[in-house]
Amino acid sequence: MIELTASDAQTFSAYRADPPAAPKGAVVILPEALDLGEGVRKIADGFAAEGYVAVAPALAAEADTEWTLSAVQATVDAVKGAGKVAVVGYDRGGYLAFLAANAVDGIACAIGYYGDGVASVQRGKCKVPTLMHFGEADDVIPLAEVTQFRFVRPDVSAFTYPGAGHGFATEGAAGFDAEVADKAQARTLTWISQYLQGQPPVAMKNAGAYALAKVDKKAKKKDADMGPPLD
Repeated sequence: MIELTASDAQTFSAYRADPPAAPKGAVVILPEALDLGEGVRKIADGFAAEGYVAVAPALAAEADTEWTLSAVQATVDAVKGAGKVAVVGYDRGGYLAFLAANAVDGIACAIGYYGDGVASVQRGKCKVPTLMHFGEADDVIPLAEVTQFRFVRPDVSAFTYPGAGHGFATEGAAGFDAEVADKAQARTLTWISQYLQGQPPVAMKNAGAYALAKVDKKAKKKDADMGPPLD
């Protein structure tokens, strides 16, 4: 555990996991309940195993959004010495990760999972490449909202997963789906690799307005890509 300080001098704890070798960058993890339970630590350990410094700040769920984003900024600042930084969030953290794309300096990309409230954000184009994951059977975020979001926010790459409910990537959650979680995590790791390491991107069905690779439109879809139409 480490201690960090927000812009108002308020301190907060964070869980940090370091990779076994020289880091390829850093990942700031914004958990579902904004606390540091076992599941969050496991997520952080997983990113560390992939070669990234991973830090998950303990952010009170009842804290106002402005303070929370200032704490996210402090967390990003604390790990930027490891290289480029990605922000990954789940549920409430997914919403904050989406806001961080415009509100937090020094990040290379943002990824959010089933962030309730994302669909209602009508701000301008995200400043950094932003990836979102949604479940098609989510009882908190209706698919109709995600579909509408896809049209009004063509700057964001949004994927949906058939049959997946809210919390599909969170172990212990009622909607946890290991197969879907693995598929979404693979996309997340590809996204992070592209924008933190600058490696040539792997062909994906869609990468939003930031697409660097084109794919065959005729490929049969096994899950729904809710991003903007491909060229």
